[in-house]
Amino acid sequence: MRPVTEEQLRSSFINATDDELRRLPMPGLRESIWEEREYLGWRDMQAAQLGYVSLWQGSELVSIVVRTSGSLRSGIAAMCSMCHSTQPATQVRLFTARFAGKKGLAGSSVGTYICESLSCPMVIRRAAPHMTTPSQLERRGGAMLERITRFVAKVADES
Repeated sequence: MRPVTEEQLRSSFINATDDELRRLPMPGLRESIWEEREYLGWRDMQAAQLGYVSLWQGSELVSIVVRTSGSLRSGIAAMCSMCHSTQPATQVRLFTARFAGKKGLAGSSVGTYICESLSCPMVIRRAAPHMTTPSQLERRGGAMLERITRFVAKVADES
């Protein structure tokens, strides 16, 4: 993967409004080591309900805006739909993404449960030693990339 500029990142969003793009907080682009993550996810510190996901699809960077509301009920466990890590339910949230195009303008969205921090690529790398061997990371990372790619494809689907 290659370094990403602020301009490239802003132009890669498929479901963002002009206002969202104007207020978009930038992640540490120079610090983001794309070779060590399947996608980049970050939260908006100024708007707690907003988050952002960016990933490479071939040579194209594709990004989406996601929104969340409250967390799940405490005292139970929940599984992230992306990294498949089981965590306390307060650390997994339902994130929705407005569809791109006319469906999104009409208010339609799609949702899934994701780690609250949107940092699934780091979560799988901080797992127990037997889960972080090179072969396990390749397997888990590849499966996670497939899942996030399918979610982004749903957001992009204008049919």
